[in-house]
Amino acid sequence: MAPPIAILGAGPGGLVLARLLHLAKISYTVFERDASSTAITSGGTLDVHADDGQKALKAAGLFDKFKALARYDAQTFKAADKDGNMLWDKNFGEHAERPEIDRKDLRRILLESVPADTIQWGSRVEKVEKEKNGRMAVHLANGTVSRGFKLVVGADGAWSKARELITPAKPIYSGYCYFQTSIQPSDEYYPKACDMIGQGTYTALTGGQALISQRLGTGEYMVYVGTMTAEDQWKKEKERIRSPGFRQHLLDTYYKGWATKPTDLIRHSTGEFHSWPLYHLPYDCLPYKSVPGVTLVGDAAHLAVPNGEGVNCAMYDSYELAEKIKKHGLEDLDEATKEYETEMFPRGLSSIEKGKEMQKTFFAEDSPRGFREWSASVDAMLAAAQATEA
Repeated sequence: MAPPIAILGAGPGGLVLARLLHLAKISYTVFERDASSTAITSGGTLDVHADDGQKALKAAGLFDKFKALARYDAQTFKAADKDGNMLWDKNFGEHAERPEIDRKDLRRILLESVPADTIQWGSRVEKVEKEKNGRMAVHLANGTVSRGFKLVVGADGAWSKARELITPAKPIYSGYCYFQTSIQPSDEYYPKACDMIGQGTYTALTGGQALISQRLGTGEYMVYVGTMTAEDQWKKEKERIRSPGFRQHLLDTYYKGWATKPTDLIRHSTGEFHSWPLYHLPYDCLPYKSVPGVTLVGDAAHLAVPNGEGVNCAMYDSYELAEKIKKHGLEDLDEATKEYETEMFPRGLSSIEKGKEMQKTFFAEDSPRGFREWSASVDAMLAAAQATEA
């Protein structure tokens, strides 16, 4: 007999839900397209906020494990223009409430907290449908079908298969794409990267282009080469991403006129490149009409341009959904999802809007003007908070 709940995706959102259902003794199955737990790539780093992401981890009984790996000393942010002139250099202090943790470490903590046999690896979902008996079926790319679920939760990200049952809304390309690479501790350039970036995040931005680098717990620096480019163009770039001259191509095409100091992050990187085009759901995608038997969390519900909220929203969505399921029970899952969605909609719309504002602030064609205004407002808020405390 199938468990009552199917979760699509073993990212942070899906795994937080799995963990909370496990604690509540509610059966579930997670379908994950990765071949195995060891297939997880290193990924980047995430800042986990006290009022949502950390709250979900506390409910899951995992906060102590999170704190053991979280980097409270990484709450630093440096920003420069294309000539390397410093625009902002802020250390928020080790007592701030947004510590960093490597994505792979967070996922490992969550994976270790659920029974291994509840996750079906190598299970790429092709379709979700409601059958004549009212139960839900999950169709996989390998041709197998799992039936009998009372609820399917789409935690399957930007191109969610579960979303198709709820809304016709599809992700929209933002006009911006990152090409991700890395600088390793063994690289000759590494000491200079340490001096420039430090423990946290460094950004250089001008004229709609941006270079972002973040330090991981391993000491490795992830480098994100941000380009303002049309959708068909980034797809062409992806075709040449493995070519030996790709680094120089990025410099020549997108970073002409930039000083050596910031562009050395590209020039001296050694990691393999990966493309990361930025998509978001339409600004009017929420609210949608609740559909019995299916609901969404995280990017599946409210995909936004990166804004510092993504993983936090996903984990908090799952926390709230688990609370509603426990409140209403398995016999009234439709009411549980309706109540969850009513509270999720404004949160999701806010995240999409924050992504829109973040893109304008950091990556508009007249950048860094917007960033200067944003950083000045942050400085003013911090000063006001300090004055109040005093």
